[in-house]
Amino acid sequence: MSAAPALVVIGAGPRGTGVIERIAANAAELYGDRPLDIHLVDPYPPGGGRIWRQDQSPLLRVNSMAEDVTMFTDDTVELDGPVSPGPALHTWAEDVREGRTAIGADPAVLEEIHGLRAQDFPSRRLQSAYLRWVYEQALAALPPGITVHEHTGVALRVSGPRDGRQRVVIQGRADPLVADLVVLTVGHLDAEPDEEQAALGAFAARHGLVHLPPDFTADTDLTALPAGAPVLVRGFGLAFIDLMVLLTEGRGGRHENGLYIPSGHEPVLYVGSRRGVPYHSKIGYPWHGVQPPLARYFGPDQVEEILHRPGPVDFRRDLWPLVTKELGHLHYHRLFTAHPGRTAADRRDFEEKYAVADPGSPELAALIASAVPDPADRLDLDALDHPLDGVRHASYEALQDGLRAYITADLHRRHDPRYSPDLAVFLGLLSVYGRLTRAGDIGERWHSFFSHLASGPPGFRLRELLALSQAGIVRFLGAGMTVESDEENGVFRARGATVPGASTEARALVEARLPAPSPRRTRSTLVRGLYEDGAAGTDTGLLSVDPADGRIRGRDGRPHPRRFALGPHAAARTGGAFTRPRTGGPAFRQNDATARTALTFLRDLTPASRRTPLTEEAVR
Repeated sequence: MSAAPALVVIGAGPRGTGVIERIAANAAELYGDRPLDIHLVDPYPPGGGRIWRQDQSPLLRVNSMAEDVTMFTDDTVELDGPVSPGPALHTWAEDVREGRTAIGADPAVLEEIHGLRAQDFPSRRLQSAYLRWVYEQALAALPPGITVHEHTGVALRVSGPRDGRQRVVIQGRADPLVADLVVLTVGHLDAEPDEEQAALGAFAARHGLVHLPPDFTADTDLTALPAGAPVLVRGFGLAFIDLMVLLTEGRGGRHENGLYIPSGHEPVLYVGSRRGVPYHSKIGYPWHGVQPPLARYFGPDQVEEILHRPGPVDFRRDLWPLVTKELGHLHYHRLFTAHPGRTAADRRDFEEKYAVADPGSPELAALIASAVPDPADRLDLDALDHPLDGVRHASYEALQDGLRAYITADLHRRHDPRYSPDLAVFLGLLSVYGRLTRAGDIGERWHSFFSHLASGPPGFRLRELLALSQAGIVRFLGAGMTVESDEENGVFRARGATVPGASTEARALVEARLPAPSPRRTRSTLVRGLYEDGAAGTDTGLLSVDPADGRIRGRDGRPHPRRFALGPHAAARTGGAFTRPRTGGPAFRQNDATARTALTFLRDLTPASRRTPLTEEAVR
């Protein structure tokens, strides 16, 4: 048995890097100069992991501006450990350009770094270089007694008793890693198809069609989609944007002066979804003026009061009214302070009446209508979330015009600082998401709403979408999209609610979205094994974890003392892949809590607790 305790971190992407960074930050206080072996397991290189790896198309971009990406804590983060500041992506790129930071990177990535501006949306390859550098900085910050061992491979299984050492089986490795603690930071997981996807796949196989189920777009083989052929695409979020880019510019087309010049190798993409519209554009201007008064109606006190009520928390009943009250407060505070000419009431009088009005009540609606004359200046979350509800077009051609007008208007508003209340709501969404991580799994509705409003594509991607629509490469199908299998004709058929009675046929169907989490369908034997070993799952298929420190909960409700999980597969998931500087960073808070709990546990280990016999029963 090694003299040093062992910690296994499964997943070497940004979350695994973040845990190591927090171990380095907290080690002096909690661990001293004791020895510790950290084993980092991932089939992909540390830093970027699978999603942000270097080896992918240069056309694929990060969905945030360079100035809005950081891997380092600041004084806005609620944590018990020390703040360890570091450069955001754009500052790091400047340091590389000026010779203050040396990196080893592909010449094409170095060229991009030298042209990167703060408001640019960098390639994922450039982001990979930043993440690799952050990982190397985290290693360098570890005290001499802590050593990181990298293992290239897939973790297949974690086993071991609650009160003893754990065994981590790695594909291709003869012996398991023996660990005192295990932290899962594996990110999104592949999944077996659900019943609908399995039926569509079987139908495609019978008729020689193409069916691409939910997957990571960058890892999907798109060569089966022929040039010029119609392709049904279900999903209008970020996975669709990647698909659109890879099937147009990725096949030799190009954008010039707002027009798309086809290569002739593109298929024709017929896209629809439940909403029938793309995610709202990223906001294209900075914040100026008084900072928004965050957490007025949805702060830590309100969340704690709800969590301590008897019975389960219902998002729609218990949390959503306070969320809407918070977002509305931020919207109107910004409107009154930055654009007072568009209001018709005294701000303080409005805020006093707003404070006592019930969310969604007629009194609140009347107050807003009297104080804000222009409906365009009023916050309507339902309309923002589902803009095509009740909208009908007589033909698909009319729908194309209508959707292009909608996207054009969205681009205009999201890039015009006269509508800066939208930015206040965006910042409020980040704040709310950080609070909601304490509530555990609250269902998919919130995450979908947040993504649609706050995690949309850069404006230039929507302008490219408009150009592709004008060129006839992308065709819109509208909201409420359904897909049928026509056995008689051997085709997929799509319908939508926006053009009643109309349908579109194709011999190819792409599900442009990530697989939904599910303990029953995950392809990860690692996660499936945790459920078989007693880990609890939520109603939406996430691992149940203690929101305080990420320890995995068993079906009896008890947190496992030696197993942790952070990331999108865990119930206390945070929004977005990366943290915007000076926005509190709930992922940083979680990383810090996990690192501190782990270091304290490892520090207090006794020799007896590290002598679990390696019996067959223990390994299982």
